[in-house]
Amino acid sequence: MGEHILLKNKKAYFNYEILETWEAGIVLTGPEIKSIRKKEVSIDKSFILIRKKQVEILNMNIKNYEFSHNIFLNPTRNRILLLNKKEIEKILKRVKLENLTIVPLKLYLKNNFAKLEIGLGKGKKLIDKRETIKKRDIERKLKKVYK
Repeated sequence: MGEHILLKNKKAYFNYEILETWEAGIVLTGPEIKSIRKKEVSIDKSFILIRKKQVEILNMNIKNYEFSHNIFLNPTRNRILLLNKKEIEKILKRVKLENLTIVPLKLYLKNNFAKLEIGLGKGKKLIDKRETIKKRDIERKLKKVYK
């Protein structure tokens, strides 16, 4: 079985130059995974922190599952991301040395487990963002011409 991409964080690629990526598992409850499978989730405004050698995603919005009447969780609660110690140390070291940001890139299902692709990003300046817009416009025009 392959992976099934649920959503991508398009703003991450626009606001950051992604230098390296990792796959992380997410610690979830039963109703949360059901909501994720129904694509009732958002990672647009979420961000990732490392606290006490533990990686957490904050502000990831998972809508409460409609059929779980007895379990009500905060939709934007902090969730732990699963990475091994070496990966966490490598990420932490690069974040501190190079002043980088850890950003969620995409959420997908892999063998029925929810996975989050995270990346180390270097913030783009306004000029770089304009360049990205120009490249995108040129690619769109070329596609139209070749159709």
